[in-house]
Amino acid sequence: MPHAGTESSPLTTTDPEAVVPVDEVPVERELTEHVPADTVRVEPVRVEPVRVEEVRVLDGPNLYFARPTIKVILHVPGYLALKRTDAEALARRLGMRSARPGKRGTALRQRFVMRVIRTLTRRVGTEIGAGRLGVRVRAGQTVDDVVLAFPWVHRTRGRVAGEQVGAVMAGLLDRSRRADEVIEEAAAVILAAPDGPGPSVITPTVPVASVTGTNGKTTTTRLMAHMCMSAGLTTAWSSTDGVVVMGETKEEGDFSGPAGARGVLETPGLDIGILETARGGMLLKGMGVTANDVSVVTNVSADHLGLQGIDTLDQLAEVKAIVTTVTKPQGWVVLNGDDPRVWAMRFGIKAKPWAFSLDPASPALWESINSGGRGITVLDGEIVVLSPNGDPDRLVKIVDVPMTLSGLSRNNIANALAGAAAALGLGVPRSAVIEGLRSFAPDPEHNWGRLNTYSLPLPSGGKATIIMDMAHNEAGLEALLEVARGLAAPGGAVRLGLGCAGDRADDAIIAMGEIAGRGAEEVALKIARHYLRGREPEDLLGLFREGLAKVGVLDVPGHDTELAALEALVPHALHGDVIALMCHAERAEVDGWIRAHGGKVDDARSIRRKVVAARGEHELEAEIAALWETSDEQTRLASAQELVDGHPGDPRLVFELAGVKDAMGDEQGAIGLYEEALAGGLREPHRHRAQLQLASSLRVVGRTAEAQDLVADVLEARPHNTAALMLRALVQADLGQERQAVADLIRATLEATTDVDTQAYRRALRAYADELAPAGD
Repeated sequence: MPHAGTESSPLTTTDPEAVVPVDEVPVERELTEHVPADTVRVEPVRVEPVRVEEVRVLDGPNLYFARPTIKVILHVPGYLALKRTDAEALARRLGMRSARPGKRGTALRQRFVMRVIRTLTRRVGTEIGAGRLGVRVRAGQTVDDVVLAFPWVHRTRGRVAGEQVGAVMAGLLDRSRRADEVIEEAAAVILAAPDGPGPSVITPTVPVASVTGTNGKTTTTRLMAHMCMSAGLTTAWSSTDGVVVMGETKEEGDFSGPAGARGVLETPGLDIGILETARGGMLLKGMGVTANDVSVVTNVSADHLGLQGIDTLDQLAEVKAIVTTVTKPQGWVVLNGDDPRVWAMRFGIKAKPWAFSLDPASPALWESINSGGRGITVLDGEIVVLSPNGDPDRLVKIVDVPMTLSGLSRNNIANALAGAAAALGLGVPRSAVIEGLRSFAPDPEHNWGRLNTYSLPLPSGGKATIIMDMAHNEAGLEALLEVARGLAAPGGAVRLGLGCAGDRADDAIIAMGEIAGRGAEEVALKIARHYLRGREPEDLLGLFREGLAKVGVLDVPGHDTELAALEALVPHALHGDVIALMCHAERAEVDGWIRAHGGKVDDARSIRRKVVAARGEHELEAEIAALWETSDEQTRLASAQELVDGHPGDPRLVFELAGVKDAMGDEQGAIGLYEEALAGGLREPHRHRAQLQLASSLRVVGRTAEAQDLVADVLEARPHNTAALMLRALVQADLGQERQAVADLIRATLEATTDVDTQAYRRALRAYADELAPAGD
C-alpha cells in the first residue's frame, strides 16, 4: 500500500523473525532450498468466524500486480453464514449501494464478501493516507476463502496491514460497533508499525531474458546462453540446475526463482543474463526482476496442478504469463503459436510479439507479423525468420541442429525456434545464433540430463541406445517415448525406466502409467527418494501400476533407485533397442555406470545414423541412390568401393558393393561380400534381399544346394515372397525337380491371387499340382 505521491508508504509487513520455518509452508523445491518463504501464519483472531490464513510478501512482479504485493488469504465462514438481512445491513454500514448478498454459503455470497473486502481495504488505505489504493480480490479454493492483494513499499508495515484487514473483517461482524470505529482502530495499528525494509527485487542494468513454460525451460535457457557466449558476451544464467557463469557452475541446486536472478545479475562484468523462471517462484515470492528485455513462454501443460491454488491449465497459464507483462515496450515477447493458451498471452503485453510455430501456415505467425512483430518457423526443412517486409531469413537446416536429433525431437525443434528468436531479440548477432544452433548438442556437456543419448555395448552382441532425460510429467514422457521410438532400429523395442516426483496429482501419475504402458514394450518402475515430497514409495508405485494395468500391463517390477531400474532393463535389451530412463536424482551415477560399461555419448552423426536407420534408410541414402543412377559400370564400381572404404564395417554399403559386382557378372566377388554383409548384422529390409541375391549368385556358380537352403530360410520368414518362390523353382529345376517346381508355383499362385478366373478353376489347378507332385513330397 504505497502512500499517495511518496515512496514512504505507511503500509508494510511484520519483521523477518515472524516468518515460519519453510517446512510449514507449501512451497516448491526451488524455493525451500534457497529462498525462505516470506510468509507469516497468523494466529486465529478472537472472532473465529474470520481467520487470516496467510499473509505473503511478494517482492517482485506477480499474479496480481507488476510490482511488490502483499497477498492475504482470508477464511470468512462467518460472512458466508450471515443471514441475508444482516449481510444487507452490513453493506449499508459500509456505504455499499445495491448490494445483493445472495443465499448463505453460495458462490454469490462469496462474491458479496469479495466486494466487502475490496471496499474496506480501500477505506483503510484512505484512512492511513495512501490515497486510492490498488486492490485485487479473488475467490479462494473454497467458497469460504477469499484472496486479497495490494501493493506495498515497506515490508513490515505492509504485512501488518494484511493482518489488520482480517481484524477489520472480524470487527465488522460485531453489530454494536460502528464501521468507522473498526477501520480507524486498524489504521492506528498500521501507522504505529515500523516501516521495515523495502523490496529486494532487482532492476537489471544489462539485457535480461526470462524463460518460462511447463517443459523446455532449461533447454531453451541453456541454448540461449550458448548463443550469447558464441557471440563473445559475458553470460550468466540460472535454471533448475544452478547458477552458471560462462559455462562454470557457481551454485548448484534449483535456482529457477528470485535467488537465481540475484545470483546471475550480481555477476561482475556481466553483459547479458538469462533467467529460467518457474511458476513456484512467481507464486511464492514474485519475479526476481522488475522488468526484462525479452520473455519466452515455451508451452503450458499439466504439471503441479493442485498446488498453491493453481488447479487448472488456465490458471497455470495466467501464472506463466507474468513474465510477459513486465517485458519492456521496446522488447520482444516470444510465444508458442501452437499453444492456444500461450498465444493468448499476447493480449496482455506492451512489447512486440514474436511467434514461433512448427507449422509455417500457422495463423499465429501471420497475426504476429501483421501486428508489427516477427515469426520463426520451419520452412522446407530450414529454420527461417519471418518479418513484415522482406523474404524469409534462412538460418540453418534442421538436420544441422544437433539438439533436434536430426528433426526427431519436435519438442526440441520448438525449443530451438524459441531460443533463436529470443537471442535475436536480445541483439545477439545472427552469425552467433546460427553457430549456437549448429554446435549446441544434446549431450552432458551442453544440456545435462535432457535427452542425453548413449550407445551401450551389450553382452549378447550389438549395441542398445540409452536416453537419459528429465521428463517429469505427461507431456515430457510422451516426448521422450516419441524420441525413443524414433531411435529404435526396425523391429527394436523401447524399454522404459518410469518414475516422477511425489508432488504430482494422483490422476497425473496414473496417466503417466497409461502412457508408458502404451508406448514401451517393457517398463521398470523406479523411485527417486529425494523427490518423494511427502509420498510413500509404495503409494507412488501403486499409482503407476494402476495406470499400467489400464492398458493391460501387469506385474511391473519396482526398483529403489534410478540406476537399479537401468541395471534391470539392460540385460533384456537386444541390438537396436532403446532404453529410455526418466532420470531426476541420479544423473551422475547413471552417466558413470554407462561409461564404465563401455557406453559412449552419441555425437550428432551417430544420432543421425540411428534416426535414418530407424526409418529403414541409410544416412548415405542419397549417395546410394546416385550410385545406381550411374550408367557406367566402372564408375559405379569405383563409387561403391569408395563408400565402403570411407565407412569400414558398414554392412549396408558392403551389400551395395556386392550388388554392383553381381550386376557386372562377378558372382564370385559378390558372394564373399554378400556373406560379409550378412555376418556384419545387415538388417531388414535389406537382409532378406541379400540372402536371395546370394542364393542367386551361388546357383550361377553351381553351389545349388547352398542356394536352396538360403531360399528356404527366406520363405520360412516370408512364405509369400514372390521372388523367393520363383528362385526356389529355378533351384528345384537345377536339381532335376521340375515337376515339384511347377507344382509349388501353382500352389503359391493359388494362395496369393485374387484373379476371378483362377479362383473359378482353383480345384482343378490344385488337382494338377497334386498330380505333378503330391503336397508334402
